[in-house]
Amino acid sequence: MKKILTLLLSVLMLFSLTGCGNSTAAPNSSPKQTVSFSDEKNTSAASNDKGSNKSGKKILIAYFSHTGNTRKAANQIHELVGGDLVEIKTEKPYPTNYNECTDLAKQEKETNARPKLATKVTDMSSYDVIFVGYPIWWYTAPMAIHTFLEAYDLSGKTVIPFCTSGGSDVAESMGAIRSLCPNSTVLQGLTANNLNDIKPWLAKLGML
Repeated sequence: MKKILTLLLSVLMLFSLTGCGNSTAAPNSSPKQTVSFSDEKNTSAASNDKGSNKSGKKILIAYFSHTGNTRKAANQIHELVGGDLVEIKTEKPYPTNYNECTDLAKQEKETNARPKLATKVTDMSSYDVIFVGYPIWWYTAPMAIHTFLEAYDLSGKTVIPFCTSGGSDVAESMGAIRSLCPNSTVLQGLTANNLNDIKPWLAKLGML
């Protein structure tokens, strides 16, 4: 009789341990599935928003980036407000050598040059809000930005500048942006060296 009772108790303990093992594994696997599902949902939403954000306004984020810093800021804005993202590229790339690039940028500024662009936005008229990003070159926006903004009729649109810089502030380029967009509403820009500054700035502008 004792042997039978001992056998029964052993079987019960075995089932009990098996049940505990399963309940411990479930919480560890569940969060991974949740994160994966969330990522897929966000990706799907971004690809289907057709350039519009929560306010219903169609947004374009256009940026020129030479070293990649402005690209990071543009991507951060895109993640927060949605819209369409486009990189402004010149037909002839700027030199990768620092001194050569700064010399060319200075020459373009002094001659008020308009470098030809390889980028073209075919449906600019459909956008309500246009973010324009750039590095500060010689205390203002690169001349490629002048080419880009002059290429389109931005009348009635909202233009929002943002920049990255080694020392200058976006305020130094605001005059140029306003002169290039005389019939647009140009909102306060941001020096986006710190990506953490972007979300509060967008909230202040009413874009979130």
